[in-house]
Amino acid sequence: MRNTSLFARPDHPVWVPGEAERERSRLLAAMRRWGYDRVEELHRASVEHPERFWRDVVDDLDITFSRPFERVLDDSEGKPFPRWFEGGRLNAATLCSHRHAVGPLADKTAVVYEGDGGQRRSLTYAQLDTEVRRFAANLTGLGVKRGDRVVLFLPVVPEATVAFLACAMIGAISVPAFTGYGAEALASRLRDSEAVVLVTADGTTRRGRRVPLKRTADEALASAPSVRHVVVVRHLADGVDMVDGLDVYWDELDPHPAPVDTVDADPNEPLTIVYTSGTTGAPKGIVHSHGGLAVKAAADFGYGFDVHSEDVIAWISDMGWLVGPLLIMGGLQLGATVVFTEGVPNHPTPKRLWEIVERNGVTLQGVAPTAIRAVMAGSDGKFGDLSSLRAFVSTGEAWDEPTWRWLFETVGESRRPIINYSGGTEVGGGLLNSYPFLPMEPASFNGPLLGIDVAVLDQDGRPAVDEVGELTVLNTFPGMTHAFWQDRKRYLETYWSQWYGVWLHGDLASVDHNGTWRIHGRSDDTIKVSGRRVGPAEIEASLLKDRRIVEAAVIGVPDAQRGQRVVAFAVLGDADIDPDALTTTAVHNVGRSFAPTLHIVATLPKTKNGKIMRRAIRARYLGASTGDLSSLDPMTPLEDIPVLEEGAH
Repeated sequence: MRNTSLFARPDHPVWVPGEAERERSRLLAAMRRWGYDRVEELHRASVEHPERFWRDVVDDLDITFSRPFERVLDDSEGKPFPRWFEGGRLNAATLCSHRHAVGPLADKTAVVYEGDGGQRRSLTYAQLDTEVRRFAANLTGLGVKRGDRVVLFLPVVPEATVAFLACAMIGAISVPAFTGYGAEALASRLRDSEAVVLVTADGTTRRGRRVPLKRTADEALASAPSVRHVVVVRHLADGVDMVDGLDVYWDELDPHPAPVDTVDADPNEPLTIVYTSGTTGAPKGIVHSHGGLAVKAAADFGYGFDVHSEDVIAWISDMGWLVGPLLIMGGLQLGATVVFTEGVPNHPTPKRLWEIVERNGVTLQGVAPTAIRAVMAGSDGKFGDLSSLRAFVSTGEAWDEPTWRWLFETVGESRRPIINYSGGTEVGGGLLNSYPFLPMEPASFNGPLLGIDVAVLDQDGRPAVDEVGELTVLNTFPGMTHAFWQDRKRYLETYWSQWYGVWLHGDLASVDHNGTWRIHGRSDDTIKVSGRRVGPAEIEASLLKDRRIVEAAVIGVPDAQRGQRVVAFAVLGDADIDPDALTTTAVHNVGRSFAPTLHIVATLPKTKNGKIMRRAIRARYLGASTGDLSSLDPMTPLEDIPVLEEGAH
């Protein structure tokens, strides 16, 4: 029997929405128009009647189709391979750029770039569209055709948004790549996608240090023969080697090329391929389409985050992670201003996040728990003018409650909700959300996103309440990947092979009897001690109650007596702390059953967007193969993790 309390009704919420949050809610307004009194009723209808629900969403959020679709869902190829909005035509460039350039938003700021060194650049909607059309025509002039792949190895400068939408305009498929990749990681994506064009920059900076993107690109191209042209953004303008006949500077492209038409794309036509790293084997190319990503992003931002055209959304991001494309497809589609923030939250100043809020009038600030812990460690308790800010939105990892409370209570003054958002690249956005118009508990989610039949299942595939299980999806919805690029078999094995007709997401989750949801880490990170399962995030949260610990990562390692034992790696705020005293406190906070062996380290290996790489830590510690490390931030080297001495198991 399924749990019926999918939406939170907590006994002691810390966030209680007021009339202002309810009045501005796009979702509550839509519910009234559609004739629903409770969000639970709407969610049930969205799952049971997708044909009617998604039509209503497309109409309500003004997702313009150049040719109306005939049916919402065609699953004749099987549940894992649905086709959406059959018979319709649309284009992401029209939704995010063209239509706003000729309307009342033409002179409004569309895209802002906040650089690692404090620099700022921006484009209005009219300027953005002019640049999109110009670059689309120049791509065509370089021989790029519909269906060709174009890799974007770019910092989050305005040209990255232009290039993404220009590819969409001509029906080419963008392949955003993380700017922290080394040459081989970039080369593998160029080869796998068989890219014909690479768009990069001369370089960028991270914490003020030069990152030589063009040099990395040149090395990658030596083993990527499909690439015929390289377009280089003169970002640092400090001079790089250019290859005649291959390389061309962005600013030296034809300023007045012959215009090209916008492709009328099938809604299921690929828009972008976002690669995710695996622990073994090649990275997975997640395919998203014009229709699927457009509808999912608009619904998540419009209904989940309550974004309106007057909003200004800022996020530390990289185009190689889904947040980058989502800012474009969600924020720009709804006519908001999006602020792409490069780098880390405490450089060039410890108050960087708050300065960006004040400078840009940010209304919705995107954060990650790891980033907030870094900000909190260096905070003097002064945050400047945050009067424009109405809410935070968080994704990427699970919260620990002390950090969540610091952001909510100290920075947010207990009057700015934290919209917790969890899903992934593979589903085009979120599965769970913290709706600002509903009450919420700390570090949790107060319901599933609309149209998604999400459930927690135990090891036997039965619905679980008040216990940790596998996060699954029992239906399909727009935005789910159309499989891996050129690899349907691996896609089926990864997500559809555990239980028939059930999407296994790979996260451990729980939902209590009051409808409050929590994420407990990846299921393949699960630790099982003496038959008791625990997610590493739970132990990390307990360790972080000790204010001397700034960051923590927990893994399970083999133990002859108990199956596994817990090992923790901690970064301290003060190097002069007695390790024995720290261990005593850790045992107290965690509990003796899961008491960790504690290692003090200088840094924890993380991806550039702040996710701690637990599987890489475990492999390093146990002396095993570390798998794909292409997303590792070089500022957080894996070598800081000790290797377990032989025989110490």
